[in-house]
Amino acid sequence: MFPDHTLETAPEASRRSMEATIKKFGHLPTAVARLATSPELLDGFLKLSASFEQTTLDPFARETVVMTVATRNGCDVCIELHTAKLKRLRADGGVIEALRSQQPVPDERLEAIRQFTLAVLETAGGVDDETLRTFLGHGYTERNALEVVMGIGAYTMSTLANRLTRA
Repeated sequence: MFPDHTLETAPEASRRSMEATIKKFGHLPTAVARLATSPELLDGFLKLSASFEQTTLDPFARETVVMTVATRNGCDVCIELHTAKLKRLRADGGVIEALRSQQPVPDERLEAIRQFTLAVLETAGGVDDETLRTFLGHGYTERNALEVVMGIGAYTMSTLANRLTRA
């Protein structure tokens, strides 16, 4: 149903983002080709995910948030893309497998952010004080807690859109 847009078939407003994606990855991923149907969604996701990459969370913590959302929402393309990113970051294989299978992560600090991400999702942000204190007790900050919300927002948008478009 959703077309795999090219630079020639995409709405004009999507083309700049598509060109930037091609420049970054060397090709146009199917997800981007299909999300290009909505320039607003495509641009919104790309900008928000780029902002998430600039947060004070370290790359492994960010990828833990992304993989937690992706596996929870069943976005196969996201799981594969972010598994590859974790491998490029040289993440421990046990961490990758745990994230892919929605199991406890064998790294205490990453498990804390995984649990916090799940709690934020399960409570629509209404985590209790104990959950927040536990998260903060692993060296995270209030700023990091809000950055987790940002990651959840960006990758909820992506995972739902990717599933809708069958990317």
